[in-house]
Amino acid sequence: MANVLLVSGSTRASSSNSALLRTAVAAAPSGIATARYEGLSSLPHFNPDDDREPLPPVVAELRAAIAAADAVLFCTPEYAGTLPGSMKNLLDWTVGGTEMSDKPVAWVNAAADRHRGTGAQATLATVLGYVQARIVEKACRHVPVMPGAVGDDGLIADEATRAAIADVLTALVRSVE
Repeated sequence: MANVLLVSGSTRASSSNSALLRTAVAAAPSGIATARYEGLSSLPHFNPDDDREPLPPVVAELRAAIAAADAVLFCTPEYAGTLPGSMKNLLDWTVGGTEMSDKPVAWVNAAADRHRGTGAQATLATVLGYVQARIVEKACRHVPVMPGAVGDDGLIADEATRAAIADVLTALVRSVE
């Protein structure tokens, strides 16, 4: 059983990025276990002076969740042409640890417009490269979440979208050694 940590870069309650990852939990193929990281909003602002033992408890939880995962899947919006500050903050907290080193990672761009989100993807690729994560290009995909696609239950019901999410998870897990 491969364990995939799902990390949304959005703090918005009705985020299509978070909906995509909630749907990933429901659409995960057999043999793939998923866990959603829920602590984005509670992470303190990164301060290098605090990046030492004992780590702030929420940072220790983040690093433990990454360490426990076989792979990590990110889904983040783009704000002002790059990653949202909260997502960059999360990534900054990973720089001082080795949990991401050689960890298979990928991202999904949930933007309805194929041309949106590329700035966030580029920044994410840069930071993930810096922490020496192993980017699984075959799992990095555009899986658009169209307006109105998220149901009252917070999930995406469209079977084609669910199949695309399952394909992303499968491609990511195939890279796990």
